[in-house]
Amino acid sequence: MAGFSDLNIPQGPDKKSMQGLLETAAHLGYSAVALNHVIDFKEKKQEIIKPVSPSELFPSLPVVQGTSKRIKVLTRLTLVISDPSHCNLLRSTSPNIRLYDIIAVFPKTEKLFHIACTTLDVDLVCINVTEKLPFYFRRPPVNVAIDRGIYFELLYTPAIKDSTMRRYTISNAISLMQICKGKNIVVSSAAERPLELRGPYDVANLGLLFGLSEGEAKAAVSTNCRAAMLHGAFSASQNIWELRKNRKVLLCFTSTETGLWALWMQPKWMLCFREVPVSCE
Repeated sequence: MAGFSDLNIPQGPDKKSMQGLLETAAHLGYSAVALNHVIDFKEKKQEIIKPVSPSELFPSLPVVQGTSKRIKVLTRLTLVISDPSHCNLLRSTSPNIRLYDIIAVFPKTEKLFHIACTTLDVDLVCINVTEKLPFYFRRPPVNVAIDRGIYFELLYTPAIKDSTMRRYTISNAISLMQICKGKNIVVSSAAERPLELRGPYDVANLGLLFGLSEGEAKAAVSTNCRAAMLHGAFSASQNIWELRKNRKVLLCFTSTETGLWALWMQPKWMLCFREVPVSCE
């Protein structure tokens, strides 16, 4: 079974605070976390900058509880999209976007949710859990997202902070479960303080309140997270990115004992087989 992961640790200016979050996550048994850099174009004009290497932020990483391995730290970019024009950044081949391990979008309208599920090249679609949803989930775009390997992210921290947000979190989560049937769900924290983090088994229990089965709830903090990481790793590779944009190329991925490999067919039926650099290994 894949290790436990939290794919949403907000990246802030206080390195000491982030170090505390990493130490707590490792102590709770998380083997991987993602530092989340959020860009909301509605607030002010922002540019997508290169991600800061975890080795620059943290001189040493804590050891995961019960293992001899250090916690894995990935980089994540989340774009809050409130206008269709914001999607153009994700449709482009921005070199800075490709440097992030995980790409997520937070759509604010039903139209943008549909676009995110069906056309955008992302790994995660964030679900609003702090207020009543302004639209209803519909089966066609959700099914397309699942087929494309995109995962839906639910946050649990708002549910433990405030009773009103707890109602919204549970209500919005159940609405999604009625459509996706528990498939492709990731549960993350977005914790700003160590006290807001919960252990993976506690998070899985919270998943039961969201309408997940026991197996689906455990997958939401383990295997589904790893699948989202691998989906991001494929997108982050420049070679793979270019191949995915070329409809004339037959492309698939396979896993071996030595790592992940990409298999594709070049013109004149030349078969190519190349190892894919995956940073979450």
